[in-house]
Amino acid sequence: MELKNDWLPILLQCKDNVRKHVCPLLKTQKEPQPDLGTGAGGDKMKLVDLAAEKAIVEVLLQHALSFTLVSEESGIREYGNRPKSCYITIDPIDGTTNLIRGLPFFCSSIAISNKPQLSDVHSGMVTDLFHGTTYTAVKDRGAFRDKAKISTSTVTSLSEAVVGLDLNTYKAKQIALQLSDLIQETKHIRHFGANALELCFVAEGLTDAFVDIRGKLRTTDVAAGFLVLKEAGGTISTPEGKPVEAELDPKNTLTFVASGNSQIHKEILSRIKPK
Repeated sequence: MELKNDWLPILLQCKDNVRKHVCPLLKTQKEPQPDLGTGAGGDKMKLVDLAAEKAIVEVLLQHALSFTLVSEESGIREYGNRPKSCYITIDPIDGTTNLIRGLPFFCSSIAISNKPQLSDVHSGMVTDLFHGTTYTAVKDRGAFRDKAKISTSTVTSLSEAVVGLDLNTYKAKQIALQLSDLIQETKHIRHFGANALELCFVAEGLTDAFVDIRGKLRTTDVAAGFLVLKEAGGTISTPEGKPVEAELDPKNTLTFVASGNSQIHKEILSRIKPK
């Protein structure tokens, strides 16, 4: 399984199996749920999270693959006799709170790499589990929504831009101060609650940028979404303008600014105050 394009059919099979296992559980989310403890990423695990992870692993094992699974739920696990030949980084359900509350914005994210590094991801998929839309990308081959190629926005003015901004943190006061200039000059700020899917919205040009400087978002959340955005023509950096790099691990977190084009990216960076 070394050729990059070999992964797309498997990723789409994973998508179908996740939907098969998750959709029946959507009807029972408001009923009392068992206490399953805390996942590797630090959040409380839900039945739907574990069902999605199981569905992904089931497909991978059907193909007799050797791989190291990097999961937000079960952590790092090795499968097969050559587990370090391939790393599969997943967030089985991104936007679990939305799913539980019945808000129609949650997804599943899978990224493939030969090394456990964010920059090494060469194939990825983010699938919108409510609407059935799927975003895929292979390095140097573009990004797609279902079968249609996508590209990022050309909007360069903050007064016209729609910018995603995540302030969900106990450090909200500090973060808001750092972003006060950006918030003041941006008329259309949004946050939908599933960050992998929000990155794909930037990739498709539905939004113009997404900013997360909390230091809370995990590499498992963004591994696939970063690739989709880059392949669609987007720009990603740290708030200081440096490349974003991190080891793929459910405990590793990062900060970033993701934009549809380099010009609006510079506009956003110039308005973020240092800590």
